[in-house]
Amino acid sequence: MTEGRAGRPRIRGGPEVFERRFASEWRRRRLTPEQRVARGKAARALAPRSSHGAWEPPAGRADPVALLEREDADRVPDLVPVRHARMAVSPFTFYRGAAAIMAGDLAQTPVSGVTVQLCGDAHMANFGVFGTPERRMIFDLNDFDETYPGPWEWDVKRLAASFEIGGRDRGFRARDRRAIVQECARAYRRQLRRSAGQGTLGAWYAHVDAERLLAQVWREVGRGRLSKREARWAEGDVARARTRDSVRVLARRAAKVEGDLRILPDRPLVVPLEELIATGSEWEEAERLIKQLLASYRRTLTREHHPLEEFRFVHAARKVVGVGSVGTRCYILLLAGRDHRDPLFLQVKEAGPSRCSRSTWTGPATATTARGW
Repeated sequence: MTEGRAGRPRIRGGPEVFERRFASEWRRRRLTPEQRVARGKAARALAPRSSHGAWEPPAGRADPVALLEREDADRVPDLVPVRHARMAVSPFTFYRGAAAIMAGDLAQTPVSGVTVQLCGDAHMANFGVFGTPERRMIFDLNDFDETYPGPWEWDVKRLAASFEIGGRDRGFRARDRRAIVQECARAYRRQLRRSAGQGTLGAWYAHVDAERLLAQVWREVGRGRLSKREARWAEGDVARARTRDSVRVLARRAAKVEGDLRILPDRPLVVPLEELIATGSEWEEAERLIKQLLASYRRTLTREHHPLEEFRFVHAARKVVGVGSVGTRCYILLLAGRDHRDPLFLQVKEAGPSRCSRSTWTGPATATTARGW
């Protein structure tokens, strides 16, 4: 180990050397809990917590604007202005769309050598309440477009920074923002300690039900840290999440056109697929190709026992979503079950390389994005 700028530790030989010793090997050896604790303390010695406390732009840092322009080259040209407009709304929306910039910066920071499957874009707006396949409402991450094996520190730092930037955007005082960021890190540490004390299945199935989340909100009201108005707002947000289903989307996004259900255009944000197909391309037989894709997708659902085969394909459209994803190919498919009042909407997203994989991180390169056809 050597000292970098400002006395920061650097691992000689690169993260990949440390990874081989500290990840794959310890799994094969089936370490005891005590040995795992020792492993963690050794990792902390290589990258002490104090080494993560400051960051300065390194010499030769890539131009952030150039990074964004490089991403634009792979996107739908007509949608690039939409992406720029969404990022320009506020510092926080810029942060949401700047995962590649932060990944490049994080690649120059100290790492302990413990590799995990990163979310890759763990900012606070990518957490929310949604329904599981079992129709339970949970609070969790809901975006894994940038997932990639990498240093565990990266997700925590992106999450903590998002609270700081989001707090500035909302006009929070500096001391309040600091308290929020510190509580974010403490909550992560406490949950990690709880998980470390659980059995394998207990940790695997751990989740936060919406009811548990609301109970915590009301406890904070009792402690004077939240108001009753804020608690009722949280209850309303959970209630609204329960209504976000295909029936609601149908009412907002589709209608009968000449007797058939069709997704309504809202150009350039929503464009029917038939308007995008070039003459002579294989997609002139779009329905046949989409049915093939659906059959392929259906095979991935065998464990979920989803009745996808009971639905028939009706229509498709390109749809702009989010901030960082704007300009990538994203579509919505409308399927119908028993009749036109029994809809199912599926989102299809282009799966490109993770921004984390494009950084100078030299750890394992064995992952793709989590979803997409």
